[in-house]
Amino acid sequence: MKERDKMRGRQLVKFIRAVKLLARPSGATVDEIAEAIELSKRSAYRLFTTMSNLGFPVYDEKLPLDVEKHWKLDASFLKRLPDIKYPDIHLTQQEIISLYLLRSATSIFHESELDEVIQSSFEKLGLLVSDKVNKNIGKIEKLFISPSKSPKDYSEKEEIIDLLTSAILGSNTCLVKYNSFIDDTIKKFKIDPLHFFENDGGLYVLVNSTTFGNLRTLAIERIQEITITKDTFKYPKDLNAQELLSSSFDIVWGDPVDVKIWFDAKQAKYIKERRWSKTQEIKDLDDGSIILSIKTSGRWDVRRWVLSHGDSAKVLEPDDFRKEIEEELIRTLALY
Repeated sequence: MKERDKMRGRQLVKFIRAVKLLARPSGATVDEIAEAIELSKRSAYRLFTTMSNLGFPVYDEKLPLDVEKHWKLDASFLKRLPDIKYPDIHLTQQEIISLYLLRSATSIFHESELDEVIQSSFEKLGLLVSDKVNKNIGKIEKLFISPSKSPKDYSEKEEIIDLLTSAILGSNTCLVKYNSFIDDTIKKFKIDPLHFFENDGGLYVLVNSTTFGNLRTLAIERIQEITITKDTFKYPKDLNAQELLSSSFDIVWGDPVDVKIWFDAKQAKYIKERRWSKTQEIKDLDDGSIILSIKTSGRWDVRRWVLSHGDSAKVLEPDDFRKEIEEELIRTLALY
């Protein structure tokens, strides 16, 4: 939304507020108008002139015992005037901060059409709140920044996201063409899309794969084509998607692992700042190092995470998992 359009929108809201005030039986004084719609008295008089030029019969009247004149709309005109309503939104500072905090989490859509829609939504919201609130919004916007390091590109995936959204809302089965990274092939299969979720700067969709008969995570950028079918589905009984996603180490579930990992003193303080598993246990050692015990799912994700810590982390148990990492390190060393 262009700045000019934003200004027009705010002026329209002010105009409607003024009409409602002037339509009251007692009308409104210039001071009341100026305070209610946050204008100077001079601007309020100009507004009366503008309304008259647009065919609104505005007139002033001095009531008995009143010092100031009251401005009104002609009674015959009010009979033809529809009941003009607009949302009068009163947001607390905490509510505004919460909205902008949520907005900062949408950085994965940076420079896509969806980013423009999100921006437009916040600008429209800004038109409906008072100028005093808008001044605070300007300050609050500076509270949050959304650095996007190596973000995934969704600039050409808006149609797929729209189709998935419609399918989730309508409980429609879909046929997808998907680029599988495991074997680098394009596969076609049916899915019942259940939920979108964000992870590490990427957008994913949780689906029930009717072709393979299990729950899967699909990366949006790997969906090549999608067709919504006329078939509908019922949400899986007893599925708690939030709990399912929370139980995995990253985005892969199934493939469970019960592991003990040693971290040196340098990394220990960072590991202790976060909760890696609902059932985690941390044992402090005398030299400042720790042993982290977790039960989770996504064996491959855990292995990648351990390797990312280099010589600051070592798998202690189980032996087969420890062996997997040893073999991968040997293969990696052979590359150098």
